Amino acid sequence: MQTIDAMGVDAIIVRHASAGVPWQVASWVDASVINAGDGWHEHPTQALLDCYTIRERVSSLAGLRIAIVGDVKHSRVARSDVLAFTALGADVTLVAPPTLLPPSLAGWPVEVSHDVDDVLPKTDVVYLLRMQRERQTEALLPSLREYTARFGLTRERARLLADDALVMHPGPMNRGVEIAAEVADLPRSVITRQVANGVAVRMAVLFLLLGAGRR
Repeated sequence: MQTIDAMGVDAIIVRHASAGVPWQVASWVDASVINAGDGWHEHPTQALLDCYTIRERVSSLAGLRIAIVGDVKHSRVARSDVLAFTALGADVTLVAPPTLLPPSLAGWPVEVSHDVDDVLPKTDVVYLLRMQRERQTEALLPSLREYTARFGLTRERARLLADDALVMHPGPMNRGVEIAAEVADLPRSVITRQVANGVAVRMAVLFLLLGAGRR
C-alpha cells in the first residue's frame, strides 16, 4: 500500500474479505481511503445509496418502519444500513432465523423477529438480504427451500405489504430464494433503482473527497 501511495494517488478504494482492512490501509497512506466493503463489517456506500433511494420515494426516513430480512450475521450491508437508517430516525426490525443473526445484538438499536408474516403488514420498507448459498455448508439452515418457505418474499407474502411499501435488495438477487421473480419486478420494487443510484452516490463520495479540495 505504501508503494501505491508513493505513486501519488489521491484515493484508494478498498474491498476486502477481512474486516478492518480499509482502516488499516488508512493508517499507512496519505491518500483518501474509501471502504467498498470489508468482510462482515460494513459497506458504507451501499447504506448511502439505500438512504438516497428511499428518500426519492418519501420525504424523510424519520418514523419509517424498515424490516431487514435474511442473513444478517454475515451481512456488512445490514450493519451499515442499521447505522444509517436509525441515525435518520427509522425504526429497524431484523427478521431472520436465530442461526442467521449475530451472536450478540448488544448495542444494536433494533428489534428482532423470527416471524416475517407478522412483520410485513407493519413495514414501510422491506430490505431483503442475499442468501449466500455457501452458508448451506455451515449447516445454518435445513435447506434453501425451507428458508424460502419461512422467510422468502413470495408472491403471497408481498400481498401483506401496504400499497406504498417499498421492496429493496443490495443485489445480486437469488430469484426464487429470498425474493420471488415476479415480486422483484413489481413497481414497488426499487432494486434496479438502487443500482442506478449507486453510481451517482459514489460519484458524490469521490467529489467530496477529491473534487471539493477536501482530504
